[in-house]
Amino acid sequence: MLIADDQELVRAGFSMIIDSRDDLEVVGEAGDGVQAVALAGQLHPDVILMDVRMPRMDGIEAARQLAATGHPARIIMLTTFDLDEPVFAALRAGASGFLLKDTRPDDLAAAIRVVAAGEALLAPTVTRRLLDRFAPELPGGSPPPSLEPLSTREIEVLKLVARALSNDEIAERLTLSRATVKTHLSAILFKLGLRDRVQAAVLAYETGLVRPGTAPPGG
Repeated sequence: MLIADDQELVRAGFSMIIDSRDDLEVVGEAGDGVQAVALAGQLHPDVILMDVRMPRMDGIEAARQLAATGHPARIIMLTTFDLDEPVFAALRAGASGFLLKDTRPDDLAAAIRVVAAGEALLAPTVTRRLLDRFAPELPGGSPPPSLEPLSTREIEVLKLVARALSNDEIAERLTLSRATVKTHLSAILFKLGLRDRVQAAVLAYETGLVRPGTAPPGG
């Protein structure tokens, strides 16, 4: 773990929580985005806890730079306010999700494990509110990647991922095994060149496959 936050007390608190778990370890701390990018290259952390607002370089730009260089670390953005506006930009910059700074210690540790394993970080209710709030405001630009490589079943899975359903919920909805859902999700990520299901959800909104406020298929 690498912790990036401009407040020393915050870093110390997170470090104490993380190091108290036998399976988690803090390998470094950064006080701003510039240090975070540099230390990530030196220490090769699996997961980075990154504050959104930091001096010299904020967490969003740091996440963008790390993603651009192909750094494999999963990035969890830290924010003080629920649905803070920069959060969506952070997800588009390559972050795997976000947590509020007042997250309970056990939830923080669980979130780190989930992200390190490549699974979804955002709780379904938070994901849905985040995407519904910001998807209409996505800026224009070059056309998004085509969804044509996906099969009909993969499109169905992607729609449910975008509606923030878990793998178990998708399996129940589509009458599939959980393993089959994971296989479809892996294929979606591979075909579209995406890092994780959060980016898949964002892309589903960007392409218009799912629109804010619509009910999940079959619901």
